[in-house]
Amino acid sequence: MREDVGEVTTSLHRPTTDSSRSKPVGYDSFEWQEQPPSNGVPRSAWTRQHRRLSRWHRPYTFALVLLDLLSVLGASYIANFLEKSRAGFTDRSWLFLHGTELFTFFAYVALPLGWLILLWTNGSYDRRYLGLGSEEFKRVVRTSVTVVAGVSLLAFATKADLSRGTVATASISALLLILLCRVTARQVLHVARRRTGHGAHRMILVGTLPEALEVYTAVTRSPAAGLIPVAIHITDGYAAARGIETPVPVYAGRDVLSLVREVGADTIAVCGSASAEPGELRRLAWQLEGTGVDLVVAPQLTDIAGPRVHIRPIEGLPLLHVEEPTLSGPGWLTKNLMDRIAAGLGLILISPILLAIAIGIRLSDPGPVFFRQPRVGHEGRTFRVWKFRTMYQDAEERKATLEELNESDGMLFKMKQDPRIFSFGQKLRATSLDELPQLINVLKGEMSLVGPRPLPADDGDYLGDVRRRLLVRPGITGLWQVSGRSDLSWDEAVRLDLYYVDNWSLTYDLSILWRTIWVVLKRKGAY
Repeated sequence: MREDVGEVTTSLHRPTTDSSRSKPVGYDSFEWQEQPPSNGVPRSAWTRQHRRLSRWHRPYTFALVLLDLLSVLGASYIANFLEKSRAGFTDRSWLFLHGTELFTFFAYVALPLGWLILLWTNGSYDRRYLGLGSEEFKRVVRTSVTVVAGVSLLAFATKADLSRGTVATASISALLLILLCRVTARQVLHVARRRTGHGAHRMILVGTLPEALEVYTAVTRSPAAGLIPVAIHITDGYAAARGIETPVPVYAGRDVLSLVREVGADTIAVCGSASAEPGELRRLAWQLEGTGVDLVVAPQLTDIAGPRVHIRPIEGLPLLHVEEPTLSGPGWLTKNLMDRIAAGLGLILISPILLAIAIGIRLSDPGPVFFRQPRVGHEGRTFRVWKFRTMYQDAEERKATLEELNESDGMLFKMKQDPRIFSFGQKLRATSLDELPQLINVLKGEMSLVGPRPLPADDGDYLGDVRRRLLVRPGITGLWQVSGRSDLSWDEAVRLDLYYVDNWSLTYDLSILWRTIWVVLKRKGAY
């Protein structure tokens, strides 16, 4: 470790004090501009926006506007194929437009511009929602509803005989095309962030070393989020970092703005207790005005999703209100109903696949097709899970001789090259087809399509934090499935399960189901 006055670095990293020596990845996405010191007087929001150091969202937003425009034009073109699409326009005129010209104007000029304006007013181009989370898509759906309502009211006011089929086709087509384009654009952005670091925010973490490291771990779990910590500025003195290896350089006693310029950052994250002093945080916000540097606050309350957190300011004091998890009510009833319906239809539709797999298992190794094992379910009740058998019949007897080769650090026994698995069973595990019979458990109400992983019932009692995962039904898929599966550590798997329990929603379930498709196709962490 090297120690300088007011600065601490680890043996892993040495900070570059001259920012001109070597520019880090993603550095060319912004430029540092000297700004006069702030006196606490608010500047124009337009001025601040143009001075932001991170500018990836500008070309990205321009691309979204272009894609949205093309999507609405494409939807109008699709609707134009309907036989009665021009109804309500043929016998009308407006200004210098008549009949077909009037229809063309509204279909290819007025409607696309109206869509873009409503998308903008609904905040679907707000950089806070771009690239991550479901809020961007919710605002697009909200815009679609507004467009349909606006067109309907306009038709009623002008007594235009519009075709309902045309309105439905144009609105649904536009919504689907916009969502498809935005999903594609988001995937391109995520790839760019993972591979090159472009389109990301370079962040300095300010706080005590344990708090900063906790935030570092949280933001680096998902490279697609576009948050890259490049330095830690500790508030409890550089002695607190003595002898501790850190993934990024550690500094103390430095001017934050000069440190931002030195490491090429564009965001400051105030962690945990460092945000407890309102006067200091307020003065830091004043100091950053006009510099183009974003300020974010990472509270000590972690693993709580946005829908459960609300800011309620009272006399200038922003209170962070955390709602209870929704584990009952209409939403929970809808989830259970959807599970049963989807499981019943799924078993009927995939019955030929199930039969083919059963034949393959019998040909690979004589014995039962299914493997049934006691698992712990909702509120600690045990049930027998249905799975296709992927191991030889004497697998349980041979397990005792392989215990020392266990590659899992938790309750489950895992080996990447498990000799108890026969060849066809290995293929079933790699594609997750061995999990399909669990639809029977879902149909019986013992499991859900999405939820925590079902753990064996013979591994002792579930105490402490682990027991909280029993508040919901276990799932065929879940956050553990889409976040690494068997490659995860036991602590990480438990953390993901608890996060799901605390932040469940129908939208979140649909998101996990969608991500499961791609994870299964990639065969990541399946063994």
